[in-house]
Amino acid sequence: MEASVPSRLVAGPRKTRLEIAHHAAETLPSPDHVRISVAAAMALGLKPGRFFRGAGCGCVNLLLSYPEGCYANCTYCGLARERPGLAQDNTFIRVGWPVYPTDQVAEAVAAHEDAVGRVCIAQVQDRRAYPDLLDVSRRVRRRSAVPISALVSATLLDEDKLLAIREAGADIVGVGLDAASERVFDATRGRGARGPHSWAQHWEIIRLARRHFGPLRVNCHVIVGLGETDRELVELFDRCRQEQIAAYLFSFNPEPGTAMAATPRAPIVRLRRIQLVKHLMEVEGLPASAVDFDEAGAIAAVRAPRPLVDASVASGAPFMTNGCPDRAGRVACNRPFGSYRPGEEFRDYPFPPTAADVETIRGQAALPAILAPPEAGEATTGVRSGPSA
Repeated sequence: MEASVPSRLVAGPRKTRLEIAHHAAETLPSPDHVRISVAAAMALGLKPGRFFRGAGCGCVNLLLSYPEGCYANCTYCGLARERPGLAQDNTFIRVGWPVYPTDQVAEAVAAHEDAVGRVCIAQVQDRRAYPDLLDVSRRVRRRSAVPISALVSATLLDEDKLLAIREAGADIVGVGLDAASERVFDATRGRGARGPHSWAQHWEIIRLARRHFGPLRVNCHVIVGLGETDRELVELFDRCRQEQIAAYLFSFNPEPGTAMAATPRAPIVRLRRIQLVKHLMEVEGLPASAVDFDEAGAIAAVRAPRPLVDASVASGAPFMTNGCPDRAGRVACNRPFGSYRPGEEFRDYPFPPTAADVETIRGQAALPAILAPPEAGEATTGVRSGPSA
């Protein structure tokens, strides 16, 4: 049995040409202007504010900006072309992205170079986004040596363009795959969403980037809660591990005005179990065959040594934000509150969870219901000891 992908809803009337012309007059477009996440603007001193629990923001996330927003139409995305409103005013991953002059941002990055772990420049689906990505990358690179990630729209690219992105200064490529399977991809990003994207094209670009940027220097963004099954997620984690491609988890958080605005988020118990399984597979070498599923494709059992599970949970690492690293190899892109609001339960932690946080996580994950000992002869690795999960 497959999980149902939410059927497409009408988010609102499409923007008229007159509205787009009006938006164009009010929009400060790239490459001379970029949108920047509120957290990054705070970290660079461009915007006042304080981080909840001292979370901080190690990665300056930039988003290319155009009057039309994005020509793609992903059902869950705040930038979808059919979402009502002025594109540069719309939220993205439920966060505001104010507009600043690109050179001002590049100079602020240089002034805070010791504190900035990485800059990530994100494309939208627009033919201008490829040359503008190169332009913005070069502006940042001319002023500082901060590592640069390019978060690309695969539909815009080919092999030569990937090589040009590397030449412009990016050392990591991220691809917004988002969906865990072709089935979900088509319904939320492709033909089923009246969008331009293709699962096959995305994987072609992912593999080309892997060839030219190197192992674990290309990553796929993967969202939990778009209608996929746990089985599809585990199969994707296994594929990425085998091909030395990083997978970075996000938790679906419905955006007002989008086609999936009324779709509920994944239950926290499901997310916690998926986070743990992903960690065990990627870090501890747990084989995909050690995870069993029920008829609906949900995780039914994880056959792993209990000391290994206990130590992993106690570390808090499986439940921290996945993201691109800084120069020392630590996660720079911690995206504070990218999947939830301050005051809501953490979906992923932008800092190491405290002992109290770990106790909360144990209660949320309800692991005793799914833990099982390895079968006789089943390969397991990295067995450690630690406190009980």
